[in-house]
Amino acid sequence: MGSRIVVVGSLSIDLIARAAHLPQRGETVANGTFLMCPGAKGGNQAVAAARMGAAVAMIACVGSDAYGAQVRDALEHEGVDVAAIETVDGPTGIAMIFVEASGQNAIVVVPGANAALTPERVARHAAALDAADVVVAQCEIPPETVAWTAAYARAHGKTFVLNPAPARAPLPRELLAAATYVIPNEIEAAALTGLPVATEAQARAAAEALRAQGAANALVTLGARGVMAATAAGTHHYPAPVVDAVDTTGAGDAFVGAFAAALAEGRDLAGAIALGQGAAALSVTRPGTQPSLPRRAELSV
Repeated sequence: MGSRIVVVGSLSIDLIARAAHLPQRGETVANGTFLMCPGAKGGNQAVAAARMGAAVAMIACVGSDAYGAQVRDALEHEGVDVAAIETVDGPTGIAMIFVEASGQNAIVVVPGANAALTPERVARHAAALDAADVVVAQCEIPPETVAWTAAYARAHGKTFVLNPAPARAPLPRELLAAATYVIPNEIEAAALTGLPVATEAQARAAAEALRAQGAANALVTLGARGVMAATAAGTHHYPAPVVDAVDTTGAGDAFVGAFAAALAEGRDLAGAIALGQGAAALSVTRPGTQPSLPRRAELSV
């Protein structure tokens, strides 16, 4: 394996129902199908990076239920170091995901044990952070834990990748300032900046606004429309590969995990974005979250 990544984040079991269309309020949609698999943004990103060949460790919490053991075992099977995953009393996190025929989705997240990932718990595993080249965090864990992780990563010279999902506006300026890369999707970018992100020009403005708020580099992922990256060298749009989407769930996590893996192996920004986009594009052609995440040998990027 290559250089080391530590993901500080969420773990859950995903309960995925597929139907012809997403139900409206009060509506029952018949003839759905069901899939259960490990998930959450933290777990997905850890698996995505591991499948790209990176050495990955996870700092997280699972519950004392059967789901917790299932999630831990699944990560270990993927080659992720699970030594810093703590078990707490109570339920493991749950994500209820509804996917329609177009591939679009709606998600309800129940935090469960993820709410127990305090700064104090993360600090107990500082040795794992110290061994990392790249630290990745999301916002499905307590905000004070994200802030602590960001500050620690910055103080110790780590590349820190922040996926502000779900968006909590406004993000503290010191959190953005600690981020080497902040990677929101278009909905999150709109929430964090107060700007629309419907067009390429608007996405450019939103990415630049995130840099103005303190982020060193802002990458707004736009799904099939690609990635808008604002850096000190300027703002550039990277078109996405064209694919037939089956299920867009987890595409952002595929991008973040593969992007982090590329950074850890020394790729430049364009190369890291290319790997992230390749992984995301392939993931949406398959159902599920972690089951859809590609392996490095499947990509030609």
